[in-house]
Amino acid sequence: MFGFTRKKKDASLIGLMAPVKGKLLPLKDVPDLAFSDGSMGGGGAILPSEGLVTAPCPGTVAHVMEKSKHALLLEHEAGFQILIHVGIETVSLKGEGFFPRVAAGDKVKTGQPLLEFDLETIVRAGLSPVTPIIIPGGQDRVESVEFNGDSAFRKKEPFIRVLLKNG
Repeated sequence: MFGFTRKKKDASLIGLMAPVKGKLLPLKDVPDLAFSDGSMGGGGAILPSEGLVTAPCPGTVAHVMEKSKHALLLEHEAGFQILIHVGIETVSLKGEGFFPRVAAGDKVKTGQPLLEFDLETIVRAGLSPVTPIIIPGGQDRVESVEFNGDSAFRKKEPFIRVLLKNG
């Protein structure tokens, strides 16, 4: 139940679980124009209530920001990428308060810990802890991305749905 794949006529629908506990937000509510205007891609965001990021799906860690440790890129086993970016302008912390639990090349399962972070360090620095989860634009396989974080959301449901083109 931790993510799903459903075939449509000429596409596959894949669900991604929320990788952080907290309040779900549409991208338009992210306090950074690079995310909120959708230019980086589609997805959603979370205002975290705790400092743990888990894998939203099975896949492979494609990249962990080496010095700042505030973001990572996963590749879903279906061949598309997911960016998890903890906080806004948190690159300025230069890794302080961030503790990666995986490295590039690691295979992960849904729910596996990826990154721990100190929420208090982010807030104390005057930064927003809002965490965008983005399906970066320009991926040929991605047909569309849908945020599923409205008031009807249930914890066992995916909070982002990705429609992939077959082929």
